[in-house]
Amino acid sequence: MPSLPRIRRTRPPLAEVEQRPREERVAEVAAGGLTWIHLETPDPETVNELRERFGWHPLDVEDVLSKRQRPKVDDYVDDGYLFGVLHFPAYDKAIQRLNAGEVDFFLGPDYLVTIPNVELLPVTRLFRRCEEDEVFREGLFTKGSGRLLYEVLDDLYDYCFPILDKIAHKLDTIEDDIDELRSEEIVSDISKAKQEIISYRKIVKPQRPALRLLERHIERFLPENLELYFDDLVDASERIWDQLDNFKEVVEALEDTNESVISHRQNDVLRILTVFSVVLLPLTLISGIFGMNVGFPGEGTHEAFWVIVGLMIAVIVAMVGFFKYKRWL
Repeated sequence: MPSLPRIRRTRPPLAEVEQRPREERVAEVAAGGLTWIHLETPDPETVNELRERFGWHPLDVEDVLSKRQRPKVDDYVDDGYLFGVLHFPAYDKAIQRLNAGEVDFFLGPDYLVTIPNVELLPVTRLFRRCEEDEVFREGLFTKGSGRLLYEVLDDLYDYCFPILDKIAHKLDTIEDDIDELRSEEIVSDISKAKQEIISYRKIVKPQRPALRLLERHIERFLPENLELYFDDLVDASERIWDQLDNFKEVVEALEDTNESVISHRQNDVLRILTVFSVVLLPLTLISGIFGMNVGFPGEGTHEAFWVIVGLMIAVIVAMVGFFKYKRWL
């Protein structure tokens, strides 16, 4: 298949880093009559050249160049290709949280074009392996474009499970910290774990119907019976969703448990403070009575002082004994 024409720059280069070879932006490998094009940094000029080359619909180009699209699969039967948008979790270092990494793909009888909006390591690694390993490339490409797309998506879904394992490890750590009575310190950890689960669910939930739709429309691009393969992708998506549902219940239970522990500790503190207040109340009353500027029996004697102190001690002992009898202490 002929290579793409040279891309004209719309403005002069400002720095040496912009003067990269064309191959770094549009990578292409071919074998067995099948071509895989991987476009890491889509720009309007390059995407439009690919549209003219393969005959894509202009609306698909708009979807590719837009910042965010919901997962979907469009089947252009007359034009002979599939266009799909799928989302996968990717850690965004700028905001330090999980975000949706989008991959757009065009699937034709003799080509596959993948266009991620961020670097998705499984796709990059698979493409590099196809570039470097000729035997692997020949064996994979001869099975058709549908099988190639399956390998791409299978690697992406395999990449999702280690992220789930990290979330599970965080939840186990939070549970251990609650058992070690570190409730106040792990409030932020619970909040972060809950945020990751919510972000992950927002990525996976709208993709489930799109993946089922892809399973129905992919058959005409499969030279062999690969229905079970794409059914495996649907099963993987459902397993991820089930685990996220389980994590959601676990983190909510941990949050409730942690709040209960904190509330119980606060009640203990309030109970002790209340006991001190109640015990000091009669002592304040006694000292107030004998501190009045009036005469009383034994005034000005040492015996009177010790009698008052003894009375206060007796009141304290009686009240503490009463609290313990009532099991308030």
